[in-house]
Amino acid sequence: MAESSARDFYDDLAHDYHLMFQDWDASMTRQAEALDGLVRASLGTGPHTVLDCACGIGTQAIGLALAGHRVIGGDLSPVAATRAATEAAARGTRLPTAAADMRQLPFKERSFDVVLCTDNSLPHLLTGPDLRTALLGMRRVLRDDGLLLITVRPYAETRRTRPTTTPLQVSQTRDGRVITFQLWHWHEDGERYDLEHVQLIPEAHTWQVRVRRTTYWALTPPELTAFVTEAGFTGITWHTPAASGYYQPVLTARRAP
Repeated sequence: MAESSARDFYDDLAHDYHLMFQDWDASMTRQAEALDGLVRASLGTGPHTVLDCACGIGTQAIGLALAGHRVIGGDLSPVAATRAATEAAARGTRLPTAAADMRQLPFKERSFDVVLCTDNSLPHLLTGPDLRTALLGMRRVLRDDGLLLITVRPYAETRRTRPTTTPLQVSQTRDGRVITFQLWHWHEDGERYDLEHVQLIPEAHTWQVRVRRTTYWALTPPELTAFVTEAGFTGITWHTPAASGYYQPVLTARRAP
């Protein structure tokens, strides 16, 4: 992973991340309902101990905590992790967080029923060795038969079409409309791309333009399935957005004893 790029990207974006949502709290609830459904279908009603190892500003972690689970958040960005804990407290729930690289999770073995790595976070790892290290660490902190849950972009189609931009996304805030889009610059290998995240934020009678940059590895489902299998997980299943209700494809797997 281009560590400085990913950390700098999310440190800088943490203050504005919520501006991508029409209603951030509604998105928290909607995403938590989808993830909670997958957790309960695998492990029963719970509540369960959950590690969100790339929690960002807390979109998924806060929603799951409000749903009754015992959630801990970790993120490479200390700014994002701190904001997640603050936002959780403001909503009447508790979310302990830590600045933690998913390749070096600072938690005891078999500490969690569930490990989440959502919102296309895993593809920030740009090499096979880094990906293997992260997945082995997630397995280490899961209890026997615990649940791994990863969400990524639909990269099978993306690798074929190699888009260079995303559609404009317009969110209404109390200060006006915020426009967000991305520019993608593909590497020669056809698998990795540099992303420019562009936000236009209204300011007085003009626009403030904010650009952040990071890099992703566009892992296809068969590639990610192979890495997860190699790390010692079984029962690997892919769930489409139509089936799960989550906005990205979801991989679920169980920790083999």
